Amino acid sequence: MSSATGHGTGDIAVGSLLLASPALLDPNFVDTVVLLLEVNDEGALGVVLNRPSALPVSEVLGEWGDVVDEPEVLFQGGPVSTDGALAVALASPDGLDAAGFKPMWGRLGLLDLDTPRELVDGTVDRLRIFAGYAGWGPGQLQAEVAEGAWYVVPGSVEDVFGGEAPDLRRQVLRRQPGDLAFHATRPADPELN
Repeated sequence: MSSATGHGTGDIAVGSLLLASPALLDPNFVDTVVLLLEVNDEGALGVVLNRPSALPVSEVLGEWGDVVDEPEVLFQGGPVSTDGALAVALASPDGLDAAGFKPMWGRLGLLDLDTPRELVDGTVDRLRIFAGYAGWGPGQLQAEVAEGAWYVVPGSVEDVFGGEAPDLRRQVLRRQPGDLAFHATRPADPELN
């Protein structure tokens, strides 16, 4: 799937990142980085990686607060089902078949937080919990990409768990080939340039 411009229109697939373009003005998604967790004929689902909240995981989900990566807070995953939690985990090398783990991309997958914690111990190397998610109906995301609202780029595990959340979008843009890397130096408000 490519466009005439060829700028950041990689495959819309599980594990891809969506980087909000300057044209995307929806306040839910301005300057966001979204990890795609599911892409099929019924649409797409992902979580925003760079919106940490101030709410510690331990206050909402008790003992899961001991397992999550720094910062140990809930992340705002998107505007859909914000009262629910999605746990994105990196399985340990032998944890892909562990209870409650659903592989999505490599060793990355979703962890069911209803799984007893003792069954999870030792099966997950890294964990981040998101309140809510981003969702698109059939063809909706493809249309938004075609309109230039999103840059689609390959993701990495480090994007999910590492990096400074406020600077993640710029970090991901910087490593892209060609013209897309120039967007990393764009001021937040182009009028100030």
